[in-house]
Amino acid sequence: MTAIEVLDGGLLTTVQDLGRFGAQQYGVPVSGAMDGWALRAANRLVGNHEGAAGLEITLTGPVLRFDGPGVIALTGGDLGARLDGRPLDPWQSVGVPPGAALSFAGPRDGLRAYLGVAGGIGVPLVLESRSTLLKARLGGFMGRALAAGDRLPVGPGDMASGRTGWRLPRTLVPAYGHAHTIRVVMGPQDDAFTEDGIRTFLSGSYTLAPQSDRVGCRLAGPRIAHRRGADIVSDGTAFGSVQVSGDGLPIVLMADRGTTGGYTKIATLASADLSRMAQAAPGDRVRFVRVELDEAQALLRAARAGLDRIARDEPRRAPAAGIFEEDSGEPLAAPAYAALADALALRRGSTAARTDTIRAAMPGLVVSVAVRAGDTVAAGQPLLVLEAMKMQNPVRATRAGRVSRVLVAEGALVESGAALVEFDDADAGRS
Repeated sequence: MTAIEVLDGGLLTTVQDLGRFGAQQYGVPVSGAMDGWALRAANRLVGNHEGAAGLEITLTGPVLRFDGPGVIALTGGDLGARLDGRPLDPWQSVGVPPGAALSFAGPRDGLRAYLGVAGGIGVPLVLESRSTLLKARLGGFMGRALAAGDRLPVGPGDMASGRTGWRLPRTLVPAYGHAHTIRVVMGPQDDAFTEDGIRTFLSGSYTLAPQSDRVGCRLAGPRIAHRRGADIVSDGTAFGSVQVSGDGLPIVLMADRGTTGGYTKIATLASADLSRMAQAAPGDRVRFVRVELDEAQALLRAARAGLDRIARDEPRRAPAAGIFEEDSGEPLAAPAYAALADALALRRGSTAARTDTIRAAMPGLVVSVAVRAGDTVAAGQPLLVLEAMKMQNPVRATRAGRVSRVLVAEGALVESGAALVEFDDADAGRS
């Protein structure tokens, strides 16, 4: 494999490595993967060094085509990966043939997935890193998110190296969910908060706000009281600093944070829990638990040790042609399921009408609606635009059909899972 062709860029897909260190004194943020543990795992699975550049894929994945044989691995959030239309399990290395296409059906668990490719993504180094800093249009692929028509170079990888069939033990595969307990070390400015403020921080339940992005995770919930105000003389910020500004609400500073900040920082995330924070989606619940420094260090050592347990999997029997279970791709009892499909009139060519409901993948604001009841739409056609995570995200039709109902209007605030548009077969309304 020498290149990856981008057929659809997805919501936000960027080139990231472990970060751009050594330039913060010049005001250049570190950037890098939001979930560094997942990127390290992806690289180990395909035989790269841990810091090789891969792709960070947010919520709605891209469509990618590989120009030659190679080895890939997906880690982090489960976004419903498909390789040539078949389900692809994450946390394992797999071989891909020339022309294979990788796509994503939609999020199942977590917010960000990471694609490791044997040889790494071969974009140029900028200040000793291949990471993308979007706000400065620095690094990565032309300093921006991927878009249709891009062609990503891939570094030299050895298909014969035998790195297919490696996986992270299932007992170590994270389950993210939508309620996150995040461990923190107090400080460096916890003395700037009242005792009641600290109790509020450690006992309150917070909700991740739609305004969150790669700079910081904004949280809504009980307000944290300062002793004498939120301002301090600007000092350095760390990945995972919990900053509390004058409104009393915490912001967890993330990969693209500024190099310095002038607000008090009540705590800092334990490094082992940065991955969990990076996988939290808008609308998820977050609670903080205090740990001491030595415990946080032990947690990080244990997380790193987990990567050492990546090993070659036992060979599996190739599945036969037939009907396959949607999630695992394992073969099902084809004759029985074929009979059931016949009984339900679900075989290809069936005239039974289908009605689908498009739902919001996360909380957000409806910016515009592009269709109305009765419109015929093609698969992939934009139906409306939803603003979330400081991005305007097109919501597309999952298949061709006819819009039967539009359930939201411009300016509406919607929750995760809210019904947006209903549509059915294009000829369902014809007599």
